[in-house]
Amino acid sequence: MRTFNYSVIQKTKWDSEILGLIAAIYKEAGKQELYLKQKPEEMEKLVEIAKIQSTEASNAIEGIVTTNTRMRQLVEEKTAPRNRNEQEIAGYRDALNIIHEDFDAIPVTRNYILQLHGILYSHMNNPLAGRTKNVQNYISSTWPDGHTETLFTPLAPYETPEALDRICEEYNRVIGNMEAEPLIVIPVFIHDFLCIHPFNDGNGRMSRLLTTLMLYRNGFYVGKYISLEAKIAKNKDLYYEALQQSQTGWHDGNEDVLPFIKYLLGTILSAYRDFGTRFELVEIKRPALEIVRLATMNKIGRFSKQDIIGLCPSLSASSIEVALRKLVTSGELEREGRGKSIRYHRMQRSL
Repeated sequence: MRTFNYSVIQKTKWDSEILGLIAAIYKEAGKQELYLKQKPEEMEKLVEIAKIQSTEASNAIEGIVTTNTRMRQLVEEKTAPRNRNEQEIAGYRDALNIIHEDFDAIPVTRNYILQLHGILYSHMNNPLAGRTKNVQNYISSTWPDGHTETLFTPLAPYETPEALDRICEEYNRVIGNMEAEPLIVIPVFIHDFLCIHPFNDGNGRMSRLLTTLMLYRNGFYVGKYISLEAKIAKNKDLYYEALQQSQTGWHDGNEDVLPFIKYLLGTILSAYRDFGTRFELVEIKRPALEIVRLATMNKIGRFSKQDIIGLCPSLSASSIEVALRKLVTSGELEREGRGKSIRYHRMQRSL
């Protein structure tokens, strides 16, 4: 069976890109701490937006969807699930809420991971909720012509419980002894978790919940305010590519986990910088129109009203809609499409 030894993380010489990403994340995390002290109420509004985006995006990656209205109602617990998709969405909401509220009381152990998986499926009758897989699973890809190709074969069911114990033990040992940088240990753990693929279903969503949990437990709270899941969903091809590159040779312990580490660190840094952008929009008291104008200037290419709502936590959706209409009327923005397909882009000014 595959063995695990996270002590090698400390002995590895990481390249300048990895070290640069880590340094930048620590710098941005320090800024976030100052921001939260200056504008706690405005920043708290980002939490609810991030919860909705995280629940929506993490499920959408797996093809689990509902309408925007139903998603908001489910996350805000104002309605009961109506179908299987909504049951899975409600389960993710519950697991994410527990991590948000009690991360410091949720150690990274097999027992707690199983409990989180049970919560993920708590709104449906799934006999394997909270239990490791009972059949061999495969990571595969379906090509345009319809044929399916196996990209990676995870551990067998009988190997899974012990492997899950081992990566948790290794993680807790090196973190507890401060042997290795948490921002490297976390991606390594998540990569191993995905290669083990411990559940019949829900592995991807569990990996994203565990990423948030471990970041919080190590003092990196950006996922509370900016959805990491939404960033992964937006660039999921890059996510799958990095994962696939890092899986080669994993069973023999000869994998190159660098692509996955760089991908995850880049995602975390991008989220921190998004947080900084949102803070700048509420730092100085401005009229709604000016806040929305500044928000649109931070967007490249086409964007939706939801994109601007995420950037303007201090404004209501109706205020943003009014401001967007004014910017279209003034010729600063152009609007395309109808209904949910409406997109905006900035008009190019002639010199």
